[in-house]
Amino acid sequence: MTKEYIITGMTCKGCLAKVKTTINSFPSIQEVGLQLVYPQAKITSEPSLNLEEINLALRKLGNYTITDLIQEREAISAPLLKGDYSFSENHIDTYFPLLLIIGFISGISILIQYPFIHFLPMLWMRHFMAGFFLVFSFFKLLNLSGFANAYRMYDIVAEKWKFWGYLYPFVELILGILYLINIVPFYVNLTTVIVLGVSSVGVIKSNLKKEQIKCACLGDVFQLPMSTVTIFEDLSMVLMALIGLFSL
Repeated sequence: MTKEYIITGMTCKGCLAKVKTTINSFPSIQEVGLQLVYPQAKITSEPSLNLEEINLALRKLGNYTITDLIQEREAISAPLLKGDYSFSENHIDTYFPLLLIIGFISGISILIQYPFIHFLPMLWMRHFMAGFFLVFSFFKLLNLSGFANAYRMYDIVAEKWKFWGYLYPFVELILGILYLINIVPFYVNLTTVIVLGVSSVGVIKSNLKKEQIKCACLGDVFQLPMSTVTIFEDLSMVLMALIGLFSL
């Protein structure tokens, strides 16, 4: 019996080799074909294949999880069940990755204008927005299916149209490139206002309901809670896009 599976957590050829060796070690496995793109695995096995046992072995290697492709599609189509996450919003360690990334983007956006003879705040803002979208799309694309599933837990568009979660990182990537090379700034800023404005609605609704769910702003790589920090992040980008829009 040959079936396709999704394996989350694989980001390089080294991951691929480790996961393939582990899966091949099970006697019920006859043949394994792995790749980094979706769907990640095609496995020929006996009908008695036990995914729970394989997942236990994979977790010893790292943050890898194998799921049946058909079950994954059914889960995407099914009504959402909010996860029961436990986060500490006030703990600095929780937000350290996000703060570090924002700090790096801000600093590089400043250094681009060195030696600061005529420092231009609007130019800094454009470079910051370019860096923001490029970096954040990178983390989302590391595990596209993981991001899409987390995003649809709170986004009002992705909840009704599941493919928006898969498209969103590419929209961010395109916006980042367009901000960087400064092409059609009016439409780029307008798109940013619309996309992040709509995204903010779901974030605000989740915060008002005090739902303990994971924020997908950095994809499925970091465990960040949905909080007022997420609202500030989205609305800050909307504000900068509005400033850029009306300064043209």
